Amino acid sequence: MSATPSNMLPLGIAAPVFTLFDTVSGNTLSLGELKSALATVIMFLCNHCPYVKHINSELVSLSNNYLLKGISFIGISSNDVENYPEDSPESMKLTAEELGYKFPYLFDESQEVAKAYKAACTPDFYVFDKDLKLVYRGQFDDSRPGNGMAVTGSDIRSALDNILAGKHVSQEQKPSIGCNIKWKC
Repeated sequence: MSATPSNMLPLGIAAPVFTLFDTVSGNTLSLGELKSALATVIMFLCNHCPYVKHINSELVSLSNNYLLKGISFIGISSNDVENYPEDSPESMKLTAEELGYKFPYLFDESQEVAKAYKAACTPDFYVFDKDLKLVYRGQFDDSRPGNGMAVTGSDIRSALDNILAGKHVSQEQKPSIGCNIKWKC
């Protein structure tokens, strides 16, 4: 299991726009359609990564909680499906249904969106404010497979709670750690 850290994009940059296929609804959706008037969480995920599997249950709980508060969540998988068929759009849809994702799970076939966000690993998290300016990037929490720490989503929760309270998000942020994105050759 590789341990690749996320790239820490500069805070304050604008969210790169995109339009991608949603494996759950079967529709093509854009960031403009999916963004929230409060905050938007963009997550680079995949089906096979043990780091994503490790947090999935808490991710579903956390996203369900904050969706009710008006924050949008967008899952994106950018992996090369030719070499990683478990990450295919068909498998993405099944995973989303099995886990109860209430957010779109988009397929970045060209990998251009991952490149635009400089995504490096799964999971990789980006939180944008109401103006789609980056206020958080990094880890879900300190838990990793095998380290014995509880999965809480504390880092993402803290950022989202600050946004909801009208406070600044702390600039002390730790990179996510996960499997590297499986780039096409």
